[in-house]
Amino acid sequence: MTDSAQRKGKVCLAYSGGLDTSCILKWLINQGYDVICFLADCGQEEDFKAAEQKALKVGAKKVYIEDIKKEFVEEFCWPAIQCNANYETLYLLGTSLARPPIARAQIKVAQKEGCFAVSHGCTGKGNDQVRFELAFKALQPDIKVIAPWRDSAFLEKFAGGRNSLLEYASQQGIPVTSTKSKPWSMDENLAHCSYEAGILEDPNTTPPADMWKLTVDPKEAPDKEELFTVEFKKGIPSKLQYTEDGKSKTVTDAVDILTAANTIGRRNGVGRIDIVENRFIGIKSR
Repeated sequence: MTDSAQRKGKVCLAYSGGLDTSCILKWLINQGYDVICFLADCGQEEDFKAAEQKALKVGAKKVYIEDIKKEFVEEFCWPAIQCNANYETLYLLGTSLARPPIARAQIKVAQKEGCFAVSHGCTGKGNDQVRFELAFKALQPDIKVIAPWRDSAFLEKFAGGRNSLLEYASQQGIPVTSTKSKPWSMDENLAHCSYEAGILEDPNTTPPADMWKLTVDPKEAPDKEELFTVEFKKGIPSKLQYTEDGKSKTVTDAVDILTAANTIGRRNGVGRIDIVENRFIGIKSR
């Protein structure tokens, strides 16, 4: 443990409350950094209070939970809908669209707290490291980025992957709610929920029924139509009219429109795709 007299400065960590970022939080602290944890509320179904309490227990100096749903929808989702944005025909950019507003909010927290660096838990083989770090540098070119999963000392310490993380958590007193991990990774926000890695890397593997978090199985969805009306202004959704529990409802707020549309799609089994994408760094990912 580094002595407090040798502290290296403040770092703003993008924190989720999960095993990886909780271990990264403790590792940064043990490396001599004072860590400010940052969580972005993009509309994901998450217990933010529990994540905050966990971060403080592990040793974070402060925890910021920033609600960015409105700017995410209005500044990123709506323009994407307006121009029918997608990648390689089918990839609907749910993860990609969320990264710039998350990075922007994280940089604001880092600047407010006087952090010299930002940190994240992205792996060294995915697109998110590129998305976040390009955004960080665009917003504050002189910010230092600490990427543990590309740090040789961190990689050596956690060479055993999840087992090494669990062992470290046990040694450091980091609360772990469960030792069983889903055999895939997941990213969720108001625009989507994506799944990758683990068993899904085998194209012959059919995604298990319990993986799908936000949609009813189409085979279990109602075998009848559900009518609703969406109004657009210059290609931007401006009003949604639908029926809920036998009552007519109208919503005009951007977040409310997307939330209601998600609810309608969910119960009707709408929105599932299964694709293989070409990642920025040159590998394919399902």
